[in-house]
Amino acid sequence: METFTGEIMRDLLASSLDTASIDENGWRDTGKGPGSRASDYIDWLTIRDQAESVRADLKRTKEHPLVPDSIPVHGYIYDCKTGRLSEVPS
Repeated sequence: METFTGEIMRDLLASSLDTASIDENGWRDTGKGPGSRASDYIDWLTIRDQAESVRADLKRTKEHPLVPDSIPVHGYIYDCKTGRLSEVPS
C-alpha cells in the first residue's frame, strides 16, 4: 500500500483489470482492457510513510478511552521480504 496512491490505483483499474507491473519508471498497465471506473469510489487506504502510520495508530490506540494506561501498546513494521519486525517508537 506504500508503492502507489489512490489516484494511481484508480487510473490503472480504469484502463484494465489485469495485473499491472512496476519498474524504475513507476506503475504500468500491461493489460488489454477494458477497465472500470468502479474503483473511483474506493478509499484504497494507501500509506506514504509506514513508521508515521504506525505512530498515528499507536497514538490513537493509547488515547482511546477503552484502553487503560496500564495496558502496554507497541507498534511494529513487518518486513515481508525478511520476516523481521521492527518496533516503531511512539
